[in-house]
Amino acid sequence: MKATISFISLFLVLNLSLSAQEKTKKELKQERELEQQKQIQALLDAQNFVFEAQKMTPQGGRLIQLDYNTYFLKFDKENTTCDLPFFGRGYNVGYNSDGGIKFEGKPENIKIEKKKKNTILRATVRGKNDIYDLVFTIFYNGSTTLNVTSNNRAPIYYDGIISAPKDSKK
Repeated sequence: MKATISFISLFLVLNLSLSAQEKTKKELKQERELEQQKQIQALLDAQNFVFEAQKMTPQGGRLIQLDYNTYFLKFDKENTTCDLPFFGRGYNVGYNSDGGIKFEGKPENIKIEKKKKNTILRATVRGKNDIYDLVFTIFYNGSTTLNVTSNNRAPIYYDGIISAPKDSKK
């Protein structure tokens, strides 16, 4: 009888300690997620971040994996720079063009719409030969989709992540 009571009490103590460890792991995960949400929100409030494209989907096409850290869009409310690949239909593209979406300009009509699980940022950038409408859907874990629409090309979608610009990390 004493052995049974001691066995049951040992079982209860072990069970309580395991559940306490599990709660702390969950709490740590929630704290990390909350910290990441705050960092993403700070980037959006400053309107200064770098989008790194990992995948792209042309209109009517299939998903294409991209080289990591090669293609980017540096969004800044003063000057936005873009170097993204393009596959799809071009309506009026110059002969000296390398085919990608490359532009630099000041974003206009910036609108930010906060939702429960993400934030949508819309902006228009006038490049040298075209006007680009950018729609970012930014999730609080950093993953982002970018829809680029222009006058001279078919729409294209990019999947990637946003992060702080390298200059501001120092």
